[in-house]
Amino acid sequence: MNKEWTEGRNPDTMHIDRADTGTMLALIQKENYKSLQAVDRAMPQIEKAVDAAALAISKGARILYAGAGTSGRLAVVDASECPPTFGTDPCQVRALIAGGENAIVRAVEGAEDSDGDGMRDFMALAPSPDDFVLGLSASGNAPYVVGVLRAARQCGCTTAGLVCNSSCAMEAYSDILIVTETGPEVITGSTRMKAGNAQKLVLNMISTCAMVKTGKVYENLMINLRPTNRKLRDRMIRIVSEICRVEYERAQALLEEHGWSIRAVFEARGIL
Repeated sequence: MNKEWTEGRNPDTMHIDRADTGTMLALIQKENYKSLQAVDRAMPQIEKAVDAAALAISKGARILYAGAGTSGRLAVVDASECPPTFGTDPCQVRALIAGGENAIVRAVEGAEDSDGDGMRDFMALAPSPDDFVLGLSASGNAPYVVGVLRAARQCGCTTAGLVCNSSCAMEAYSDILIVTETGPEVITGSTRMKAGNAQKLVLNMISTCAMVKTGKVYENLMINLRPTNRKLRDRMIRIVSEICRVEYERAQALLEEHGWSIRAVFEARGIL
């Protein structure tokens, strides 16, 4: 299996330890651009993953992520941001991370090494064949994630892998393989850098586009917001004010009349 891309040494940064601060930053930024280019090359596969994720949501099923280390933390972040952004139920987009909740804030060394743990954790979610399952691993070989994808395949789920190596163990269990070849890291093996950048970009695309395709957005506005804090209440009022072309105070009154639901306001006024 090819480990060159995630474990190889980057010849352009071999003397970063002797560089001044400005040169260090320039070296890192030069490499950051490669994350964007890698995502550009993976667009056809990302499109397939978006359509599969949207189909799952439209069927009332779930988007399920699984990752280890940095990849797992990025998955947790994306899943946790869907409810406040798109008004989804917290169970609709879920993320598994090797090592469990403790691994979100502190590295749990060795947690990614058990494919059996991945299979067990996945089956504990009571998966449905309509669920869409996305595994994330920079190397593409993390046993925990491989175990999740293997179990998902056995359950009849549509599976996808998000990796940075074109030849990897996850390929055998992924209906869709998204490969973002970002190249060797600035600091050898530190895949929280370019690999992490690319994975975050792809996660943003998949969850955002899936929610847009399933009606969670009007134009480019979030219409499933919930009034859980002052900032969000203000945003909701401003959205209603703009689209309904009413003053701020009237927009607030409309939201109060309709249980603080932008969607309900828009439906009542024939916008949706």
